[in-house]
Amino acid sequence: MRADSLLREVLGYPKTVVEDVWFDRSGQVVVSVRPVAREQRRCGLCGRRSPGYDRGRAGRRRWRGLDLSAAVMWLEAGVVRVNCRLHGVVAARVPWARHGARHTREFDDQVAWLAVKTSKSAVCELMRIQWRTVGAIIARVVADIDAVTDRLEGLRRIGIDEISYRRGQLFLVVVVDHDSGRLVWAAPGRSEATVQAFFDALGPDRCAKITHVSADGASYIANAVTKNCPDAVQGVDPFHVVKWANRALTEVRAQAWREARAAAATEHKQAHGRPRKDATAPDRSASDRARQLKNSRSALWKNPENLTTKQKAKLEWIQLNDPKLYLAWQLKEGLRLTFKLPATQAEAALDHWINTARDCQIPAFVKLQRSITTYKNAILTAISHSLSNGRTESVNTKIRLYTRIAFGYHGPEPLIAIAMLALGGHPPTLPSRT
Repeated sequence: MRADSLLREVLGYPKTVVEDVWFDRSGQVVVSVRPVAREQRRCGLCGRRSPGYDRGRAGRRRWRGLDLSAAVMWLEAGVVRVNCRLHGVVAARVPWARHGARHTREFDDQVAWLAVKTSKSAVCELMRIQWRTVGAIIARVVADIDAVTDRLEGLRRIGIDEISYRRGQLFLVVVVDHDSGRLVWAAPGRSEATVQAFFDALGPDRCAKITHVSADGASYIANAVTKNCPDAVQGVDPFHVVKWANRALTEVRAQAWREARAAAATEHKQAHGRPRKDATAPDRSASDRARQLKNSRSALWKNPENLTTKQKAKLEWIQLNDPKLYLAWQLKEGLRLTFKLPATQAEAALDHWINTARDCQIPAFVKLQRSITTYKNAILTAISHSLSNGRTESVNTKIRLYTRIAFGYHGPEPLIAIAMLALGGHPPTLPSRT
């Protein structure tokens, strides 16, 4: 079998003729190719057969292909320009690469797969490219998917949330399909205008088909939903409400720990005078209490049924030594259990919780009950319609991972592209794999 025929079979480029193969001066493999006759003189954007315009400004061009064993491989071909009646003068389409790319489709697909599976340093070292090149490749692959896929089609039940992607109050608004768990839309910002941009993309007809929307109670989301989907059921999902309770409990625990440290320092001064800068508190009971409170976070946050023996003992210690913190924990657990009740019992249980929290004299939970009173109807709606942003928060957790992968870019667009590629329901595949 001839070398060019063997290489054509090994490379597997469709609709491509291999003309010649050689090594250049740097030891890299160069494969001279051309499209088959029926694929020549087609518009690079729409694929329409078009009259030729010229031989191209750049003459012969090269595209980086997947490495051939340990050698870097390039495809080389002459690219003419055509005069498309829709797009004007553009470079002719080539079957082995996307329009405007300097890498083959197989190279792009492998980089995209690696970008959502491995670290950025591994992608760059394995593929021998710069990280900014990875961003451009991901954008091309996502654009290819978007050209043949309508991510917003068939939406009925959605969750809308925000996520911080960088320090300095920089946020993304994300929209998740409750029924499939797919990330369907994301954009930078945290305002009503940002959410309105999603509904503008959705269009009036599809907005009318939205039946349920869950969010975190933010007014800018509720206002946009009411404006565009007035018939949709809006709910503040239990996930966020329990998250509010955990935040209040953390505040109470931190205050208890600060008070314990202050008490230990005061007792030390009374017993030994003003301490030196490098002195440690000798009062074991006061310092032990502060240490026990400092290490109590996991015992207070975890669900009781998931506590270890050591964490259960920690909770018993809190009950004996800090009744205020233990009451805060009981309020958090009481609120969490309210959402496990049937819808017919949830309203009475929530009213009881609000009354208890109002009289508890713990500022963080008194403030929390005001918020829950404000959003009571939306919370009960979420319970009765089984709305939860759990899937949305799961997507957010994964986006935080991709935030680390996308570190180094100056804007949110590469992060959004990686997130859509990994979580949008159309994950990248390795070349020649089904």
